[in-house]
Amino acid sequence: MKRSLTALIAAVLVATTLTTTTASAAPVSKPVAKCEFTPTPENPAAKPVRIPSPVARAKGTVDVYFVTNYGPFVVRMDRANAPCGVHNFVHLVKSRFYDATQCFRLTNSARLGVLQCGDIYRQEEGGPGYKFPDEVTGQETYPRGTVAYGNQGPGTNGSEFFVVHSFANIAPNYTVLGHVIAGMSTFDRMVAAGIADPDQDGPPAKPIRIYKVWTR
Repeated sequence: MKRSLTALIAAVLVATTLTTTTASAAPVSKPVAKCEFTPTPENPAAKPVRIPSPVARAKGTVDVYFVTNYGPFVVRMDRANAPCGVHNFVHLVKSRFYDATQCFRLTNSARLGVLQCGDIYRQEEGGPGYKFPDEVTGQETYPRGTVAYGNQGPGTNGSEFFVVHSFANIAPNYTVLGHVIAGMSTFDRMVAAGIADPDQDGPPAKPIRIYKVWTR
């Protein structure tokens, strides 16, 4: 396992070499956004994690690296589009919230083709112990490679997120974090392995596991 994990990490780094930009030496402004994170005592944290700070960077991007049992992928998240959402995701990554977790929902229907992750216990159960508002304009679209927060209604964002592996014909109610910039073939392999539901919306036929997530 250690050798294979090392190989996967190396593959991720190689895959993103050409897409990583060099930071400018010139000083830049750092606009910020105020965020509201509300504890959910009725749904306590599934893993030890503190509530994020209420101040988020609102400019620039951050790359998030994932290693799964189907291969690696990399997501470039846009702080300007969803400053609080990206701030929260990075906080959860640094808290190792997503490490050694499982993705419980895979869909491949005519309307929706996504992988849903971030639920620690089972589908839509097991969040971080808090929630925060949506960051949407009503103009959002969700093409292949989009990464967005899942929710159970307005203002219920937490740790749940989904990756669009084909397309998602859904209302613009989900905060877009960013897009996959390397590793979409990983999702193609997941879909090819099948879904344990005749309606093509349910548990993957074979478990999908996230081994490790980190930022750079």
